[in-house]
Amino acid sequence: MDNRKIHFVSLGCPKNLVDSEMMLASLSRAGWAITPDPHNADCIVVNTCSFIQPAVEESIDTILKMARQKKEGQCTRLVVAGCFPQRYQETLIKELPEVDVFLGTGAFDRIAYAAEGKNSDLRMILPFPGQVSPQGNESLRICTTPQYMAYLKIADGCSNRCTYCIIPRLRGQYRSRPMPEILDEARRLAASGVRELILVAQETTSYGMDLADGGTLATLLRELTQISGLIWIRFLYAHPDRIDNDLIDTVAQHDKICSYFDVPVQHISERILKRMGRPHNSRKIIALLDRIRTRIPDAVIRTTLLVGFPGETGNDFDRLVDFVEEVRFDHLGVFVYSDEEDLAAFHLQDKIAEQVSRERREIIMLRQAAISKKLNQKRVGTRLKVVVEGECKEAGILQARAFLQAPDIDGVTYVSKVTARQGEWPDVRIKEASEYDLVGEII
Repeated sequence: MDNRKIHFVSLGCPKNLVDSEMMLASLSRAGWAITPDPHNADCIVVNTCSFIQPAVEESIDTILKMARQKKEGQCTRLVVAGCFPQRYQETLIKELPEVDVFLGTGAFDRIAYAAEGKNSDLRMILPFPGQVSPQGNESLRICTTPQYMAYLKIADGCSNRCTYCIIPRLRGQYRSRPMPEILDEARRLAASGVRELILVAQETTSYGMDLADGGTLATLLRELTQISGLIWIRFLYAHPDRIDNDLIDTVAQHDKICSYFDVPVQHISERILKRMGRPHNSRKIIALLDRIRTRIPDAVIRTTLLVGFPGETGNDFDRLVDFVEEVRFDHLGVFVYSDEEDLAAFHLQDKIAEQVSRERREIIMLRQAAISKKLNQKRVGTRLKVVVEGECKEAGILQARAFLQAPDIDGVTYVSKVTARQGEWPDVRIKEASEYDLVGEII
């Protein structure tokens, strides 16, 4: 029993990664040893994503790749978990016979049972995710991120009804974790060496709205700043309708909280926003961004946009381009609308050709590249604290990040190699800047 080995593949967003880390801890407690080599594993687990079509394709490709490992190596059991089985459910049993068992998003606590395979006839476990605690009673996990940083999930599910989004069906209604539970986990992480804590949820700014104690994201952030050892605290996935003055003031008043606002606005055309099921309008969005920058002049603002949504006219798109030029986001990503039958938006008229959608994405990304370069060049000569992430392939260069750079989604800061090691926090002087990255030297 003690020699059993398991290989784990985690796909998708940081929220998925936290789920994977929870499952890894459950498997470890059940006696499984984790191996990085799928060829030597007795069981392989793939935690999947299916938010958009490219994520679905990546999930299928990874499952088939691991199925080949099962055939060629010593693996006797392949488990597929997460959003992919939750979305497509029973159809996968026929489509992917190589998989021994599928676990939905409400069944992560059954991972050890699924890996054991004691009931080989049970191939699909899909309890309703909305009835499951957002992180379970046992919040211990095996962190797979570098020791100096960790993601902290503060809620699960989503109660919004955006017509382009499948998340409420995959994750259930919004469910906040109790604040004492979050703070306990944060203290354990800090005690283990974590210095950068990144708060995630499907939407962090709704935190506490479903709790009886009236806690908010701002309240939680203030409590987290009291934890010894933490250097940076940042939150991602903020809904523009729920960023209030209390939250902005909290960020402004606490040095530990990164002045970094991740605010997915999706679009600026009020007609398209209405079709998307987004309740805000252009006036409110622009007023919010102005409010943030007035209160916190050095605030970094990131957004994501969605182009090619059904009914998006040339005028709608031109307004979006003008908006990007006007607001000048520090970071920006663009998704192309993915039309799927199980989305509410699937039934809307006036679909946009995929080629047109991709051209629109390219136009905005080119505009944003020029904006980002100019904003980054303004940082030349300034002093920034960075966290060293490790050595680059190029000799003599370290990769690091400043407060304005969230891991894996933004650029990085390259630093001339000195004695700094991974997880250290030196100050650097910025010497050069490109569209997405900075170059500096340690002071």
